[in-house]
Amino acid sequence: MRLHEGVQTFHRRMLVTEYSVQLTFREQWLDERLKFNNLGGRLKYLTLTEANRVWMPDLFFSNEKEGHFHNIIMPNVYIRIFPNGTVLYSIRISLTLSCPMNLKLYPLDKQTCSLRMASYGWTTDDLVFLWKEGDPVQVVKNLHLPRFTLEKFRTDYCNSKTNTGEYSCLKVDLLFKREFSYYLIQIYIPCCMLVIVSWVSFWLDQGAVPARVSLGVTTLLTMATQSSGINASLPPVSYTKAIDVWTGVCLTFVFGALLEFALVNYASRSDMHRENMKKTRREMEAASMDAASDLLDTDSNATFAMKPLVRGGVDTKMRQCEIHISQPRKNCCRLWMSKFPTRSKRIDVISRITFPLVFAIFNLAYWSTYLFRDEEEEK
Repeated sequence: MRLHEGVQTFHRRMLVTEYSVQLTFREQWLDERLKFNNLGGRLKYLTLTEANRVWMPDLFFSNEKEGHFHNIIMPNVYIRIFPNGTVLYSIRISLTLSCPMNLKLYPLDKQTCSLRMASYGWTTDDLVFLWKEGDPVQVVKNLHLPRFTLEKFRTDYCNSKTNTGEYSCLKVDLLFKREFSYYLIQIYIPCCMLVIVSWVSFWLDQGAVPARVSLGVTTLLTMATQSSGINASLPPVSYTKAIDVWTGVCLTFVFGALLEFALVNYASRSDMHRENMKKTRREMEAASMDAASDLLDTDSNATFAMKPLVRGGVDTKMRQCEIHISQPRKNCCRLWMSKFPTRSKRIDVISRITFPLVFAIFNLAYWSTYLFRDEEEEK
């Protein structure tokens, strides 16, 4: 059997997908009734073009959904009968075969599609299919697939038992690896760029409300649109795919950047309210101090009596406190954060570091998990 043009298209329909293949199918058997005289070696074989002239095995493709023969310009089929009764049957066929796929690792997945050939009516007591020894399956050298790479193939037997008996079966398992470069350019890199663009709002001024809101909403809508477009081209399955984890986390980061601005805006208004309260308190304290000084000026005797007590007693106690109480040491983080007096500014500064760091950790965990899982499943 020789595969031509390889797998042409993959049509995703729910979990059971299908692929198209063009092949040259050959089978050989011995029929002693067809022995003839080769005239001293001058006649190597006889060629027939009509299959109904000889007995043929009732082979069929068990996972075939559609198929047709090639008849341009003449039917692409021949039957050769050798002097010892050996019959060689060759025909070119185009088939559409079913191929169930597991998309948990999509688009880092590898899929195995089978081509099954079995006897329809003859049991193993009458007919047994065997693979030809030495290179039973041949693949053309210029095989090219748009989104998959044919890594390898293997031949095996798949005999089936039913109520009517056991039937002989052959199968070819084709191992396809999905081309990742397309998804890297079309999905992964754009998602990373959108997440990084959403971090630009951390560097904008807190008062630039229209700019930060428009940036956050735009990146969020773009990320949601891209995620829905990816899922629209895939069948709705009950499990989570690798691409779902990626888009979901990226969407979470973009949404988190938008929520961060809401928190910064709230903290900024809270800082303004706190500053107003402190300003009001300082004005009230200044007013009370002015009133107290006025009272002291009116009573000069009381002032003369109180000044030594205030200067002597309070100053001495304060000096003792300054001697015995040491200032607490500030660590480097608190010392660095003290450079930013407002809470809103601190939130922005912390976000500038936290978001990229967490996204880098997620990338490390994501790629290591799915790439290593792919290697383990292959083994």
